Amino acid sequence: MICVQLGLAVSVGLIDQLGAEGVAWLRLAWAGILLLIIVRPRPSAFSRADLLACTALGVATGGMTLFFMAAVERLPLGTAAALEFLGPLGVALVRGRGGSKLWPLLAAAGVLLLTEPWHGGSDPVGVVFALAAAACWAAYILLTQHVGDQVSGLGGLAVSMPVAALVATVVAGPSVVDHLSLPILLAGLGLAVLLPVVPFALELIALRRLTTAAFGTLMCLEPAIATVIGLAFLHQIPGWVPIAGIAFVVAAGIGAERTGARADNQQVPVEAASVRHPTCDNAAA
Repeated sequence: MICVQLGLAVSVGLIDQLGAEGVAWLRLAWAGILLLIIVRPRPSAFSRADLLACTALGVATGGMTLFFMAAVERLPLGTAAALEFLGPLGVALVRGRGGSKLWPLLAAAGVLLLTEPWHGGSDPVGVVFALAAAACWAAYILLTQHVGDQVSGLGGLAVSMPVAALVATVVAGPSVVDHLSLPILLAGLGLAVLLPVVPFALELIALRRLTTAAFGTLMCLEPAIATVIGLAFLHQIPGWVPIAGIAFVVAAGIGAERTGARADNQQVPVEAASVRHPTCDNAAA
């Protein structure tokens, strides 16, 4: 989440030149290329079901990125963020059990206090885009855990990210190509490492250890981290209401982490995964 927020802060200059959707496309395109080169996945190492799951994950990843960018062009950032967080919170509520449902509710209250969506208007089209991003985020969480369990190493990510790049290319690529230059391409390469290569890889690894309910709740720490980064790097001082929101979200994150480990029988043993996809495992190593 720290990588995500730092990446968004760094990408501000590029957004002025390419637009929000153009920067999203540049990040995804470079990420897809980098993972293909580094991991070098071989189709023969995947079953048909695994390839379909990786493709679905790529579509969800591309949709999540592009829909949110379209939403923030029409809605205040706080409103768009609050609506998008319905995705992970929905996963946390549906997949949580017993007392663990308390943490996503506490996180939801914290996100509302942090983003203060009541300060902005609501464009109906923007709301639809934000809700579509929320649905894609929920699908991304569920599919990332499934792919991480079935495909060892980063092989699944090396297939899903190029698919996300293709989705973004169809939607935003043609309008951006004429504005590209060597400095912009190099900046996009560095940005892709920070966002999404590193955070998406870490999220895949995290979902091998955490339940989707705990992961969805922990995602709500992101606006709190954004507020802290804004304070540290941009000297944006939050009011008392966002500070209370940070406290709520941090408390929910601690509770989710303490109760959110997956049972041993839910996790795929490393040895079994390596036997199933030895090529991907060796490439990732």
